[in-house]
Amino acid sequence: MADRALRGMGLGSKSFEDEEGVEMAERKEVGFDCANGHHFEITFAMEAELPSLWECPRCGAEATRSDGTDPERKAQKPQRTHWDMLTERRSIPELEELLSERLEEIRKND
Repeated sequence: MADRALRGMGLGSKSFEDEEGVEMAERKEVGFDCANGHHFEITFAMEAELPSLWECPRCGAEATRSDGTDPERKAQKPQRTHWDMLTERRSIPELEELLSERLEEIRKND
């Protein structure tokens, strides 16, 4: 009976497709160095936009490109405070009037 046993393949096993006729995209490797002294290389397609920063796979620190390309950091907006959002909706004279109304109401209730 052992001779007639079905020999199946497990899930996630090797594919029987060959790479004949498959044309791989052109690639290039870009080196990165992190502040902790780690060097690593990442493979990119030739037509890909190359990043100037990458996370180090060893320590997670920010790594810059080894070829000396300066990172282009996006200009960050300053964080808006509650006061900034309030002054977008109301003018200072309106706020002063609201404050005086609220203070009067509080003084009446005391």
